[in-house]
Amino acid sequence: MKVMKVEGRQKKREYLFDNYKVLLIVLVVIGHFIDPCYDQNPFLYELKWGIAAFHMPAFIFISGYFSKKNHSVKKLISSLIIPYFVYEVIYYLVYTLLLDKDTELYFTRPKFTLWYLLALFVWRLAMPAVKKLPYYMPLTLAGGLLIGLAGLGNFLSIPRILFFFPFFLAGTEFDSAWLVRFRNTKGYAGALAILGAFAVFLFTDKYHRRLPVKIFYGRYSYEALGLEPLEGILIRIVCYGISFVLIYLFMLVLPSERKSYSYLGERTMAVYIFHGIIYSCVKHESDILHSIRSGRESALLILCCLALVWAVSRKPFVQFTDRIAHLM
Repeated sequence: MKVMKVEGRQKKREYLFDNYKVLLIVLVVIGHFIDPCYDQNPFLYELKWGIAAFHMPAFIFISGYFSKKNHSVKKLISSLIIPYFVYEVIYYLVYTLLLDKDTELYFTRPKFTLWYLLALFVWRLAMPAVKKLPYYMPLTLAGGLLIGLAGLGNFLSIPRILFFFPFFLAGTEFDSAWLVRFRNTKGYAGALAILGAFAVFLFTDKYHRRLPVKIFYGRYSYEALGLEPLEGILIRIVCYGISFVLIYLFMLVLPSERKSYSYLGERTMAVYIFHGIIYSCVKHESDILHSIRSGRESALLILCCLALVWAVSRKPFVQFTDRIAHLM
């Protein structure tokens, strides 16, 4: 049994979270690659909604789960801020030299997927102080709701940082032992039933089709989404509820033992960084992603996404991201 060392003692590796991260990184890649065409295909449209409803909240929840101990500022800078600047430069060079895209090297507005590095730095840095506050979870949830009233755009990813912070904090409080009483036949069947009901809801409900899927992104103000302030707050409360429920439901149905693909859960950063560069190149240099319409084309696109996850999880990509994370 593979083990990992935690605070001076040996602990069994929790493969449930490795398997969970594999699912999530696959959904991240699929979610990005279907973005230009999801509104042209009913299946991809609802798939996009299902992915957006929980994949980043779940990723952030798991990040919080593995961030229970305090991190030194030096370590946070070396593992997150320096890589953030390095990847910003790489993205800038790709955009300007390869794609001839009009952009600038402004570090206050993260490019594409890089907001997550900046957000993770802020969450880990702020977490010890925030958790000392009374009722910090209601307070951070309120912050996530109220930031939707501001029009900050992508500046320092502040809207996303505040919107997703409750998921990170919930992860720091979560104990995997709580799952034991629910991870049984009844719990598995119940979770599958609810997930199935949610899928049926997506394919039959008409109200959510009048809303932009961006309501789950956390980046946009209510005004930018075409929502009145009260309506936006109420919808965001529902989004929080849906995301938290889905996070826990998938914990009950995913395998907790080591699988042949579990190792990919340790390589998600490489996939996260490099798939974004490849996606940007494909999107800006070809119209192929905009032309996906049929079920066969959609299935082929998803298969290509799976192949891409495998390709950029190979050792050269992983070693590169590891070195960038240990430059200091």
